[in-house]
Amino acid sequence: MTLAALGERRIIEIIQKQLDIMPEMPIPFGDDVSAYDLGNGKMAILKTDFLVDKTDVPPGMSLWQAARKAVIMNISDFAAKGVRPLALLVSLALPRDMNGKDIEEIGKGLNSGAREYDTHVIGGDTGEALNLIINPSVFGIAKKGRVALRSGAIPGDFVAVTGFFGNTSAGLKILTEEIKASPALRRALVNSVLMPHARLAEGLILTQTGAVSAAIDSSDGLAWSLHEISEASHVGFLIDRLPIAHEAEGFAKTNGLDPLELAMYGGEEYELVLTIKPRLWRKAEQAIENVGGKLMLIGKATSMRKVLLATNGKKQEIEARGYEHFVG
Repeated sequence: MTLAALGERRIIEIIQKQLDIMPEMPIPFGDDVSAYDLGNGKMAILKTDFLVDKTDVPPGMSLWQAARKAVIMNISDFAAKGVRPLALLVSLALPRDMNGKDIEEIGKGLNSGAREYDTHVIGGDTGEALNLIINPSVFGIAKKGRVALRSGAIPGDFVAVTGFFGNTSAGLKILTEEIKASPALRRALVNSVLMPHARLAEGLILTQTGAVSAAIDSSDGLAWSLHEISEASHVGFLIDRLPIAHEAEGFAKTNGLDPLELAMYGGEEYELVLTIKPRLWRKAEQAIENVGGKLMLIGKATSMRKVLLATNGKKQEIEARGYEHFVG
């Protein structure tokens, strides 16, 4: 089978089957981060995720923005786990036709992304390649039992998110399909693509509350994120408050698009998708408000292993799809 037929997730499964599993691995394969037991109740938390110009950089995104985004992508996974990033290494694959000004912009973007979240780039590697590849790796330390995995949700837990969905999907349509929007709406939607933000403050404060039972970042789309937690936790979800951004809703109406499609299956919002213990909901909500964020209740975990959306008195199944490399 070709890689396009396999898809990213099947490719990862094949690779994992060729690996010897590290004994007593603190965080299993398939979560947002990896870990190594340091002893004394502490774990090293590790993450690497790379950006390729041909597939991950839309028209209109500058090299500064692309480099910054590469950092944000990785920090967002730390945010979902409630872990503070301490340092980054960055490997760069660079086409030889780039110039010194280009490299300066990449360096500034990397530094800007790191400094926004109070961390630093401390080293890395460079090499020549046909395409630009920016590959940050992030390091942090966490206490055992304080990392929010995907696998802790139980029936009855509340489902929550840290923001609205659909704007990035709409913004990408403007950038790649030249779909029209008013100047103000265009700016808002395009900016959501070019200048994403990780919910690190929210993730860190939620860890302190003990309220989170499971968590993931939404970079592959809200629908896929829900299915990932569902599979890892062996629960289902009933979503009855779809968090569609009003900008995306207006854009969809103007252009004859489905707002549910934009909100559920877009991706790259970098919001947190969480399950919250009901008895600690108010504590979690207050903690998020204290750092200037918002925790939005969108549904509940169920014992039935399906992910459902309830609208207008009807229930429909949310498909397990989102962005996947090699497939689209």
